[in-house]
Amino acid sequence: MNRTTQSTQGWTSPQHKRSVLWIVSLATLAIIFDGYDLVVYGTVLPTLMADPAQIGELSAQQAGALGSYALVGVLVGALVTGALGDRLGRRRMMLVNIVWFSVGMGAAAFATSIPMFGALRFFTGIGVGGLVATAGAVVAEFAPAGRRNLFNAIVYSGVPAGGVLASLLAIALRDVIGWRGLFLIGALPLVILLPLALVKLPESPAWLISRGRVDEARGVCSRYGFPVPDTTPPAPTEKVGFAALASRRYTTGTALLGMMSFAGLLLTYGLNTWLPKIMADAGYDADGSLAFLLVLNGGAIVGGLIASRIADGRGPQSVIVTTFFLAAVALVLLTFGFPLPVLLTAVAIAGVGTIGTQVLVYGFVSNYYDTPARAAGVAWCAGFGRLGGIVGPIIGGVLIGAGFANNVNFYIFAGIALAGGVVTSFVRAPKTTVTAIDVPRPAPATTVDV
Repeated sequence: MNRTTQSTQGWTSPQHKRSVLWIVSLATLAIIFDGYDLVVYGTVLPTLMADPAQIGELSAQQAGALGSYALVGVLVGALVTGALGDRLGRRRMMLVNIVWFSVGMGAAAFATSIPMFGALRFFTGIGVGGLVATAGAVVAEFAPAGRRNLFNAIVYSGVPAGGVLASLLAIALRDVIGWRGLFLIGALPLVILLPLALVKLPESPAWLISRGRVDEARGVCSRYGFPVPDTTPPAPTEKVGFAALASRRYTTGTALLGMMSFAGLLLTYGLNTWLPKIMADAGYDADGSLAFLLVLNGGAIVGGLIASRIADGRGPQSVIVTTFFLAAVALVLLTFGFPLPVLLTAVAIAGVGTIGTQVLVYGFVSNYYDTPARAAGVAWCAGFGRLGGIVGPIIGGVLIGAGFANNVNFYIFAGIALAGGVVTSFVRAPKTTVTAIDVPRPAPATTVDV
C-alpha cells in the first residue's frame, strides 16, 4: 500500500506528519491554558464579588478593571515576544512563556488582596501574550500550505476549549476546591506541557534559514522528517520583526489586521467576563449562568473548525466577514427574551462570531506575513487586539455599575462586531511577492511505502 505524497496530501513521509502533529498538539495545549486563564476569572468573579473575605471588597468597576489587568500583561508579553521572537527563535520563546504563565497562575491562587491579585494577573498575562504571539508563527511555519487555516484553527480553538474546560471545572469543582484551586489548575503546564515541549518541539527550519543558520536547519529537517526549505538566506538589508511591519509592504494591512483583532478580542473578553453575571442578573442560577458560558465557547470550537475548513478552500477573509456579521445578528437576538433553547442557539452562534472569529483572525494573520516578520505580525495583532480585550470587560463593568439594562451591553457588542466585519473587507494582500524562504518547497513527487 502506498501513502500519497506531499504533492497531494502535504506530507513527505509518515515522520513528517507525526512531527507536525506533535507540534500542533503542543501549541494547542499551550493555547488551551490561555483560554482557561481567560474564562476562569469570569467563573470565579461572582464569588469574589459576593465574599469580601477572599481578596477584599470588590465593586463592579473594580472587577472589570481586574479583568483587564491580565490583558495589559498580555499586551506587554505579545509585544515583547514580537520584538524578540523573530530574533531569538520560536522554540525558545515558547518554552520561556510556558514557564512564565504557569508560575503566574499558581502564584495568583495565593493572592490575599486586590492589589496583589491584580499584579499577579498582570504577570500571568505577560506569559499568555508570549504564547499567543508565538503559537501562530510556529504553526504557520510547520503546517503544509493547504492545511494552515485548519491547523491554526485547531491551535487557537484552544482558547474556547480552555473556556469550556474552565466552565466545566467551575461547575464541578468550585464548591470543592474553591477559586484558589481553580487557579492552581492553571499552573499544570509547568509539569505537563513543559517536559513534552522540551523533547518534541523543534526550532523552525524557516526561521533558522532566515537567520543564516542553514546547516542547523538541514539538521532539524533530517531529524524530524521536514521538507528542506529554500536555503537561500534573506538579503542582509531585509527588515526583521517590527521594522518589517513598518515597511511599505505591510503598513496598511498591519493597521487593518490590528483593528480586526481589536474587535475580535473586545468581544471575546467582554462576553467571557460578563456573560455569567448578565445571565445571573436575568434570573438564572449560578450553574445555569455558567452553562451559557459553556455554550458560548463550545459553539466557538465547533463553528471555528468548520469555518477554517471553508477558509482553506475559499480564503479566510470572506469567512471572517461572514462570522463577524453572524455575531452582530446573534447578539441582537439575545435581547428579545426568546425561550431558553433559542437563547442557547443564539449564544452558540455568538460564540462562532466572536471567539471563533478571533481564531480565524489569528490564522489569517499568521499566513499574511513572511518568516522575518511573522512573529512580530502575530504579536502586533495579539498585542494591539488585547487593547480591545482590555476595553471589553471595562465596558461591561461601567454599564452594569451605572445601572444600564443588560440589553445595552449586547447592542454595543453587536455594533463592534459589525464594524469588525467592515474593516475586514478592506484588507488587501501585501504589495510585493512573498520571499522564497517563507514556504517550504514541496519535495519531488514520490510514494512512500507503508
